[in-house]
Amino acid sequence: MPTDQELKNMVRQKYSEIALQDKEENQASCCGAGSCSTEVYNIMSDDYTALEGYNANADLGLGCGLPTQFAQIKKGDTVIDLGSGAGNDCFIARHEAGETGKVIGIDFTPAMIQKARYNAEVRGFNNVEFRQGDIEKMPVTANTADVIVSNCVLNLVPNKDGVFKEIFRVLKPGGHFSISDIVLEGHLPTNIQHAAEMYAGCVSGAIQKQAYMELIAANGFSNITIQKEKAIIIPNDILSGYLSSEEIAAFKSGNTGIYSITVYAEKPDEAAAPCCAPGCCN
Repeated sequence: MPTDQELKNMVRQKYSEIALQDKEENQASCCGAGSCSTEVYNIMSDDYTALEGYNANADLGLGCGLPTQFAQIKKGDTVIDLGSGAGNDCFIARHEAGETGKVIGIDFTPAMIQKARYNAEVRGFNNVEFRQGDIEKMPVTANTADVIVSNCVLNLVPNKDGVFKEIFRVLKPGGHFSISDIVLEGHLPTNIQHAAEMYAGCVSGAIQKQAYMELIAANGFSNITIQKEKAIIIPNDILSGYLSSEEIAAFKSGNTGIYSITVYAEKPDEAAAPCCAPGCCN
């Protein structure tokens, strides 16, 4: 198996290549979710076009949900987008947060940061900024964000526990997140688990749904809720690159499920925590 750093380097390389394409080129080369689907990068994406603040040039079709639709962003909020890509979720968050809000996108791929900054500059968005960095060690001070969003990114990070710790650190007390991500129920075939392309395509880096939810709880979050869930079906022409026809049939008839979930959770408001009456605590 590749090391964590090798996985990160592979993801950075692949998403640097994708950043140089627009959505149409990317879907044409990957065939999107249409009649052919020779690569896995676009098969999970949802339609953003009806959301206020949508910018087509910032949409590379790489998500697996619509976290900004569920994020309960209010005017004046500070919002952080983890794995911000070309800026699509940031620009929708900006519409929700308004002129008095602030949006920070974090991405570790220089080509994506460059593309996002250009997209913000040409639109005159002076309350949106993009920072290059690793979401396992965010370039943000503690207690900064009212809301954190992320779209199909945590499955690409080897140290998911570290990311949730960082989310907790960076959120203000009483703040919350809405994250769309890929999770599993059951186990992927070995050839898919070990395929670098399937890792970069957000499949083989996914963990069990129960383990994912337990990680969130273990890091101190409360009011954990699944806001949306949908099954992800990998087309046979993708699977055939890793599995025989017999293995594909067994996989599709088995108990393994691949799901996109959008999860909401809150960082407890320390100021609202009940006080301990005199004499009841040590």
